[in-house]
Amino acid sequence: MAPSLLPAAPPRLVHERGIPAFGMYRGIVPELSWRALPGRRLLRKLHHKRWQYAAFAHADFLIGVAVVDVGWAGSAFAYLFDRRRGLLAANFDATGLPLLSTRVENRAFGDATFRRGSDCIAFRHAGNRLELTVNTDELKLAAHIAQPAADTVLAAIAPANWLAHATHKSGALHCSGFAECGGERFNLADCHASLDASNGLLARDTRWHWASAHAGQLGFNLQAGYMGDAENAIWLDGVPWRVGAAEFEFDAANPLAPWQIRSSDGAVELCFTPEGARSGDKNLLLAASRYIQPVGRFDGRLIHPLTGVAYPVNALAGVTEDHHSRW
Repeated sequence: MAPSLLPAAPPRLVHERGIPAFGMYRGIVPELSWRALPGRRLLRKLHHKRWQYAAFAHADFLIGVAVVDVGWAGSAFAYLFDRRRGLLAANFDATGLPLLSTRVENRAFGDATFRRGSDCIAFRHAGNRLELTVNTDELKLAAHIAQPAADTVLAAIAPANWLAHATHKSGALHCSGFAECGGERFNLADCHASLDASNGLLARDTRWHWASAHAGQLGFNLQAGYMGDAENAIWLDGVPWRVGAAEFEFDAANPLAPWQIRSSDGAVELCFTPEGARSGDKNLLLAASRYIQPVGRFDGRLIHPLTGVAYPVNALAGVTEDHHSRW
């Protein structure tokens, strides 16, 4: 079948007959509810995972912020990687109680909040922008991120590894504001922001490899793991296109060595050169998380699935990840 534009996103995650609307789409699913799925209702609260993530990519630094609700617990992180010095200038990572510390709205690019003592991370949907604030000892941030045009958003709904999972990814977005850490202020006006809003019913044991980078009209989101190839896409001239299964070739014993990333259909050929990384290895008895997320540059090319035109990728700032969660 010849490649074509992705179809419009459905109005809900589950059809009236209780059948999930599995597929890859352009647009935003307005109703993020799994209530119409048959059976297993008592288990869903434990398996329901939601998160809101934002990244800010710049020639000199990269910032990642997230609020995560895993059903019975909540967490958040906020970091600033200084690309000039190749080190983490700020790295906040905390866990809290559900409902009390963490709230994530059932809406793509909506409200999400984490509070623990004086530490606070908050996403707020405000009309045509998303407002993000971070107030921790390690990092302060105040940003306005333009809400993406619906036809530039990737929406994916897939069986995943338990019942079903949905995710919305944006391309590069305009933003403004500042971040502060270590006595230095970082202007966000020249950053390319990107968003990830995910909501699903996932297995207790979940693994993935991931790569993401966006700038201007070009970008990509690639994953191998619990979503299969259901969220693999490239953005060319601002339009998301589906690509094949992602293959990640890297040395797990030395993840700061170069990574080779390609898609099975030949649309993606990338070399990722890490400049540093953030990592974690938590064991909280009921839950555990082991990950490494290198920050660095991508070089290579993306091939337009319809026209065959090659788009060069040169020194594109982004991240990769090797992650295993028991949640």
